[in-house]
Amino acid sequence: MRKNLGVQPALFPMPVAIVAAYDENDVVCALNAAWAQICGMDKIALFISEGHKTTENIMKTKAFTVSIADVENMEVADFLGIATGNQMPDKFEKTSYHAVTSEFVNAPIITEFPVTLECELAEVINTDTVHAVVGKIVNVSADEKVVGDRDKIIPEKVNALVFDQFRSGYYAIGEKVGQAWNAGKALMKKASE
Repeated sequence: MRKNLGVQPALFPMPVAIVAAYDENDVVCALNAAWAQICGMDKIALFISEGHKTTENIMKTKAFTVSIADVENMEVADFLGIATGNQMPDKFEKTSYHAVTSEFVNAPIITEFPVTLECELAEVINTDTVHAVVGKIVNVSADEKVVGDRDKIIPEKVNALVFDQFRSGYYAIGEKVGQAWNAGKALMKKASE
């Protein structure tokens, strides 16, 4: 038997993404954005409000990075979600983390996070119901320890954090349980008969 729970943002898992951009003085500003999603082979959409300092900086520089937060860096990732750049302009500095400028866009790569998407601002979608910053992915850089054959990222080695909207928890991605575009082949064959 199913139970109706009403309206909830009940999608799980949600990636924990760390979005970073420079301000007008080349100071790193970063935030934890659990509402982020790939929306094309070379596009990512961030559902972040206009009022964030990082969002304002993205509008000015037209560039940003999105890093995958991992278990090892959970404390800093959460801090970047709790602290606001509008009230704490040096919040990134307070983490003692490091950033280098991307070779491809005018945005910081936070070196402690294992995987970073380097993006140019593609468009901003602003309607009565949604505000989304869409980035064109121009490069993905990753720590060599999480990269495998044919330059593919190994998810188990990333140990990415996911956000649980039900109870506001963080979880680690577990083991691989199947192969995409293969796990359903037997059913596809049966359905085609």
